[in-house]
Amino acid sequence: MDALRASYGGASSDPDSDSDSNRAISARQPPSTSNYNPTQTASTSLPPPPLALLETPNSFGAFDCLPAEQPRRVRSFPHVVGNYALHVYIPVCIPSLPRKEMVQFLRKVTALVPGLHVVDIDVPLNSLFKDDNKFEQVALGREFHISLGRTVPIRLHQRDSVVTMLRQKLQSQRRYWIDFTRWVVFVNDDCTRSFLSMEVIAAGLTEITKQIEAVNEVYKLHNLLEFYKDPRPHISVAWALGDVGDVMTRVVEEETKRCATTGVLSRKHIFTCKFGGIMCRVGKKTYEICKIQEE
Repeated sequence: MDALRASYGGASSDPDSDSDSNRAISARQPPSTSNYNPTQTASTSLPPPPLALLETPNSFGAFDCLPAEQPRRVRSFPHVVGNYALHVYIPVCIPSLPRKEMVQFLRKVTALVPGLHVVDIDVPLNSLFKDDNKFEQVALGREFHISLGRTVPIRLHQRDSVVTMLRQKLQSQRRYWIDFTRWVVFVNDDCTRSFLSMEVIAAGLTEITKQIEAVNEVYKLHNLLEFYKDPRPHISVAWALGDVGDVMTRVVEEETKRCATTGVLSRKHIFTCKFGGIMCRVGKKTYEICKIQEE
C-alpha cells in the first residue's frame, strides 16, 4: 500500500496527521434520466464514485502487497496544503445471497474486459479467478458508497460548519428500500478511467434525490461545487484504465441478456438493501450525519 500511495502522488491534508492519501474523481454532467430503460445499460459520464481515500484496507493475504507497476490515477483537484477532501455518502453493503450470483456475472465480464480492478483497493479481478470465495470477499464483501455530493476540497475552518449543517438538513430521515436495478458503465471527465457500476432507477431514487438536494444546499452556502442537475445514484464495483466504456457496455449488455435468458439473474433487480444512514468524510475523519435505528 505504501507503493500505491507513492505512485499516486500528492495528497490532501488531514486534521490528524501530517499527510493524507485522499483521492477524488472528477466528472462531467451526466445526461437526463427521463429516458431510462431498465433493460439497457449505458456508457456515460460519471458522478463521483465511492472512495476509501486510499487508507490501508483489510488484509487479503497475498493481495496486501500489490505489484509495483500499478495503473496510475489522476486527481480531480490539485493537492493544496490545508485542504481536505469532503465526501458525503450513503454506506451500502451487498447481501450475501445476491453476491453469489454477482460473482458469476463479474467473472464473465472480467474475462472479456482485460484490466478490471476492484474499486478502492485496486486488486486486479482476474487475479481472483482461482477462488470464488476470495473473489466474492475482495470484490463484493465490503462497504460501498452512494455519493450524495461531489468530492470537493474544503479548508479546515469549514469542516465543523459543513458537518453541523449537514446534520441539521438531514436529521429527519426515515428508513426506505434501495433497489439496484441495472449494471451501467460510467467514464470520468478526462477519460482516464471507466467504471462498472450498479444504478438506482426505481425504489430509493426519490429519497436519494431529495438527500442530494439537501447536501447541495449546504455546499452552496459554503461556495462548494454542487452535484449534477440530473443525478444518477449508483455504486461502483470495478474500474479499468482509460476510456473503454464502449467495450465494457457491449460486454455488460450481452452478459445481462445471457443471464436473463438462462435465468441466472431472474430477479427484477440485482439486489436490494435498506437505507441505514448518511456519513461524511473530511480527510481521514468520518462523521455520522444521520443513522436509522434498527427496528
